[in-house]
Amino acid sequence: MTSVLTGLIILVRHGESEGNCDKSVNCHIANQKIRLTATGHQQAALAGIRLRNELKEDDKILFYTSPYLRARQTCTGLINGIEGHYPYEVAEEPRMREQDFGNFQSSSLEMEMIWKERAHYGHFFYRIPDGESAADVYDRVAGFNETLFRQFQQPDFPSVLVLVTHGIWARVFLMKWFRWTYEEFESLRNIPHCQFLNMEREDELGRYELKTQLLKWDDVLDDEIDLEMDNDRALLAELKFNSKGKLDDESLTNVLNAEKSAKKSQREKGREIKKEYEKYRNRVNSNCE
Repeated sequence: MTSVLTGLIILVRHGESEGNCDKSVNCHIANQKIRLTATGHQQAALAGIRLRNELKEDDKILFYTSPYLRARQTCTGLINGIEGHYPYEVAEEPRMREQDFGNFQSSSLEMEMIWKERAHYGHFFYRIPDGESAADVYDRVAGFNETLFRQFQQPDFPSVLVLVTHGIWARVFLMKWFRWTYEEFESLRNIPHCQFLNMEREDELGRYELKTQLLKWDDVLDDEIDLEMDNDRALLAELKFNSKGKLDDESLTNVLNAEKSAKKSQREKGREIKKEYEKYRNRVNSNCE
């Protein structure tokens, strides 16, 4: 019996969630129950359209999703984009949940102190009080990867594997898969909501190439603005084509503005995190001198 490796692995971070917009919800809503915002649902719907456009005619898809509500809602958006066009299966995988931040989170002041301490200590090894470190997530990812490798040996394994998950989990997955160092992990910025991280199979030995470039904290954030303008034009053309005239100009503009607002918020957050990363890097360099 000949084993068949999936040709394409796509990691997708969930859409914008209530917790991304208002950290205080983590104080009274369990992390696994946090929902997508209206913008997050739009992002998931657009991701479904993108997925359909990237697939080949004879593809079959297996969706693995984190059991957290925001990931499952994102997975639904992806499925809606291919429903009736491609055969698919869906499975929930608890090992794909986000890093555990310690049940209901403390006050904003206490959490700010924790985030600053984590930035000073290092994101990968810092264990959240009553929660996990990214290194703990790494152990979960290792077990999940072993499961995938066994499934890859099945002759009828789908040609496309889609992993719907979270920002930290996705980066740790790539770290484990491509054997990156923890310093390389620390250098990576978070992944935009509903961005596709495409891993394409290179050969029958199971080697994959990451086709999506990940942004690092050293990258100049303002360089993204010109790229976004090009993306905006491409997105409008894509929406017009795929909606087949069902979306008027006002609706198209609303969707585009929601995307731009989410990107702006992500960029502003990125600048703040970059400041903390630079402090951490400067301190490490000074200690090595």
